[in-house]
Amino acid sequence: MRHLPRVRLALLAVAALALPLAACGSDDDTAAPAAGQQETASDGAFPVTVPTAFGDITIEEEPQRVVALGWGDAETALALGVQPVGASDWLAFGGDGVGPWAEGLYERSPELIGTLEPELERIAELDPDLILDLNSSGTQERYDMLERIAPTVGVPDGGQQYKISWREQVTMIAAALGRAEAGEQLIADTEEAFAQAAADHPEFAGKTVVVSAYTSGGYGAYVQNSGRVDFVEALGFTNSPAVNELAGEDFSIPVSKERLDLLDADVTIVTPIGVAATEISEDPLYQAIPSVQDGRGLVLEDQEISLAFATNTVLSLPYALDLVVPLLSDAVAGNG
Repeated sequence: MRHLPRVRLALLAVAALALPLAACGSDDDTAAPAAGQQETASDGAFPVTVPTAFGDITIEEEPQRVVALGWGDAETALALGVQPVGASDWLAFGGDGVGPWAEGLYERSPELIGTLEPELERIAELDPDLILDLNSSGTQERYDMLERIAPTVGVPDGGQQYKISWREQVTMIAAALGRAEAGEQLIADTEEAFAQAAADHPEFAGKTVVVSAYTSGGYGAYVQNSGRVDFVEALGFTNSPAVNELAGEDFSIPVSKERLDLLDADVTIVTPIGVAATEISEDPLYQAIPSVQDGRGLVLEDQEISLAFATNTVLSLPYALDLVVPLLSDAVAGNG
């Protein structure tokens, strides 16, 4: 079993401190509240207002029943000591819908809700007093449907199409839950972990990188302000200027077989999504990319590593640092 990074252990401690006080009482005490209704420590500063792309959203009282629908929104709430009653499992983890880095943080499993098209009736049945939908497509139509059910904190301005940083996600969710100070501490601890990893690997500084994926539809490359690119840039890498020049509104661009030169950089990372990793490593076109020929290509074959790299939440990032940084160091050295 892989060891848990220092920041992950700290997050577990924060979550433990946020458990219901009633759970420590005697049999005569009032029963512990259900998941999503626990007595967690908030800043006590309600009402709170959260700016979003759809205007300022005001939450009058501390939320007791939270439904978290955006990519990683549930894990962020968990890191802040709040257990959603409903959540979306974007990466098909199963179980509670979260990665192994968040294992054991739920006391009661949430109701799992669809991702791209959340089931509105099932959400309404959960009787939420707050919906989190920060890391999503961010369309007006999606927001309008959710807002009819409960106050909804949607994407930040400019965060449409999953272009929200983990920092924004923590800051906004912490504000909505009345846990701004806890959010600031989570951000500081995570940034410290990135800074330490960058300091330990000065060879990353200034190196260009392409972060790409391969699916049944072919290759694609991620652009700036997407989670995977944010991860490597925080370590000192620079996203490929050629890829950035082609960026549109989406978080990635398609790359045709005729343009696989776009995947060449000091380091080329490819993640298999829904296909076997061998479809990449044995692809003659992939093998012909100069960086790959020089041993500076990295195919994330291990699913645990691939998922940790993709999730991009304050809970998964320290875990991903532990797994991905050594592989990047090998790739920079030409041992990929």
